[in-house]
Amino acid sequence: MPKSLVVVESPAKAKTIKKILGKDYIVESSVGHIRDLPKGELGVDIENAFTPKYVLIRGKGKVVKSLQTEARKVDNIYLAADPDREGEAICWHLAEELKKAKKPIYRITYNEVTKSAILDAIEAPGEINMALVDAQQARRILDRLIGYKISPILWSSVKPELSAGRVQSVAVRLICEREEAIEAFKPEEYWTLTATLTPVELEHPFLAKLHKIGSKKGEINNYGFRIDEARAKELAADAKTHEYIVEKVQKRERRQRPVPPFITSTLQQEASRKLRFTAKKTMLVAQQLYEGLDIGNEGSIGLITYMRTDSTRVAQEALHAARDYIKTTYGAEYLPGRAVNYRGKKGAQDAHEAIRPTVPLRLPAELKPHLNSDQYRLYELIWMRFIASQMNPAIFDATTIDVKAGTYLFRATGSVIKFDGFRRIYMEGKDDTATDENDSSEENVNLPVLKEGDTLNLRKLQPKQHFTQPPPRYNEATLVKMLEAQEIGRPSTYASILSTIQDRGYVNKERGRLLPTDVGRLVNHLLIHGFPNIVDVEFTAKMEEQLDSIADGKVAWVQTLGQFYPPFQIALKEAPDKMYEARKAMEQESDETCEKCGGSMIVKWGRYGRFLGCANYPDCKNIKPLSTDDTPAPEPEPTEIPCDKCGEPMVIRVSRAGSKFLSCSAYPKCKNAKPIPMGIDCPEPDCGGYLGERRSRRGKVFYGCSNYPKCEFSTWDKPVPETCPKCNAPFLVEKTRKPRGSETVTVSLSCRKPDCDYSKE
Repeated sequence: MPKSLVVVESPAKAKTIKKILGKDYIVESSVGHIRDLPKGELGVDIENAFTPKYVLIRGKGKVVKSLQTEARKVDNIYLAADPDREGEAICWHLAEELKKAKKPIYRITYNEVTKSAILDAIEAPGEINMALVDAQQARRILDRLIGYKISPILWSSVKPELSAGRVQSVAVRLICEREEAIEAFKPEEYWTLTATLTPVELEHPFLAKLHKIGSKKGEINNYGFRIDEARAKELAADAKTHEYIVEKVQKRERRQRPVPPFITSTLQQEASRKLRFTAKKTMLVAQQLYEGLDIGNEGSIGLITYMRTDSTRVAQEALHAARDYIKTTYGAEYLPGRAVNYRGKKGAQDAHEAIRPTVPLRLPAELKPHLNSDQYRLYELIWMRFIASQMNPAIFDATTIDVKAGTYLFRATGSVIKFDGFRRIYMEGKDDTATDENDSSEENVNLPVLKEGDTLNLRKLQPKQHFTQPPPRYNEATLVKMLEAQEIGRPSTYASILSTIQDRGYVNKERGRLLPTDVGRLVNHLLIHGFPNIVDVEFTAKMEEQLDSIADGKVAWVQTLGQFYPPFQIALKEAPDKMYEARKAMEQESDETCEKCGGSMIVKWGRYGRFLGCANYPDCKNIKPLSTDDTPAPEPEPTEIPCDKCGEPMVIRVSRAGSKFLSCSAYPKCKNAKPIPMGIDCPEPDCGGYLGERRSRRGKVFYGCSNYPKCEFSTWDKPVPETCPKCNAPFLVEKTRKPRGSETVTVSLSCRKPDCDYSKE
């Protein structure tokens, strides 16, 4: 009979650990959290030291009963959820339910799902860390108080089903403020002069930009000249009359050092830049790599270390393995004299290692036959980053050439790589942060060999007009970077923050960029006026510090909530009036006249965004949609799909709710509109339509037939153009399951036919 029960939170991890531990152990999964605050009520006794009321999550009764049955059969119980606050809380809730079996209960932690790590953990069991449990409990109660107390005010002020969140609302505020900065941005014109020069006795043209005139810097608008084309041409004409002579040649060696191995935030950022993964998808795939995959002869094994971490620390064993691989594969010149250790960022918990391959010698190419495309690409990214972090810097020869032409000083810069170093296998991606079109890289600009006093021939002197650019909209990578920089949220929360603000319709993603919806902007505006602390970046960051202090055992969680709640309670009483005034202040006059009473129409904000309403309300209740002239929309994308009503080509437009759809290019003459095809025919017999994404009146995404209302076929589950291998149904549907309170997400493809049970993860 098995001697011990091991309980983890994930079925995939349970499968991997079962193979490691063998027949003396029963390994079961709780499938995430088993207990949580109740759904239909606050579930927090504020008057009694914020005591939480925990209940079994719906559907977890059978799971708990099964675990209790298994617990009675064994001598020991090991709780082995993830090594973070959520994992510790899961273990505590499990212990509360399993203590009825009256068996010793231990907590084990590990950073990777490998044989050595699991066996070491079993050999050195510990106890549940109640400080981590308290930190998770404080976060959960804090979020419940904010959500349950503020959301009803939003329902009455805007519309039902809206919600406020301690961290998500700050993320929305950052996106809204960036959009406001873009809208308020006024481009500034400036001119540059660029000379094309070449040595007298050598055909090697290169570019040099005007740097100074006398002692003044050479961007024309920066030293007070009129900013117009005529003045730029005047300067160019004068500069052409002078002889161009090399005044100074400066050479230096520049080193570019590798970046540290991944932490959670940098993994999400780089996967967004290079793989086009959302933060949610990155964490889902990383979870699969961590929990274990079948790789052939070795069976199911964890391929990376724990993926929720803010530490760059690496185990010595892994460092030695990486260094051996670098020396053997690339040569001693690529290997530093000693292992590279990276300093963690300020405030890092350092509870786990960096994200790295569990076995550095397990090469991506060897694993490729056993992984799907997403798993392989993410593993390769993690492996390359880790190996590169232990390699020598890249070395460049950087050259700066100053050229004098009368009072004009032109400057050319170039940089040629001399030793590739870590760049042999990896280069970190870049974010789009440039604010003007003149930014360019000097890398690999090969300049001629020159010395001071050399005369140059002027081939061309070109004045060029530029305009400063607004700050770019956030994408997922840059928003995570900003959240991390502002110390908002923690590694385990970034993905859920990004998913939540999009799922709730506050933010849309357009061509990879995050844009606030009208509803998102309205809610943000109301929260800023009604609950300024809740959406304040500094306040939220300090609250994260408080939660960290609880996790470190320095502060009692009840004390933290006790300090937060009294001013919050005052804000709750004052908020409705403040939010009403804030909403009225958002109203704007328009040029339109009410066709019913002759009054003026006002731009108002409603549950579906902006609209026009009569200023004589409530005497006149006339409302109508805001015209497209008042609501700037993205340029329509052309397609080759003909309109089935008039024959003109269809274009892709974006609705006010943010969803894309097909519309006739002849609009408004032809108002034909359809969903964008998904490549799947409607399954209804003799319909002839196709399936596409649609939105309900409440903004929820569903999938329906293009022939609606003639054909009313629809499904909430996303259709996938893959034939069912069991019954040959023309498509499968994607089902996503995430237990409440858990970060573990299960995505499966299933057959939609009720008499077919085909399903795969």
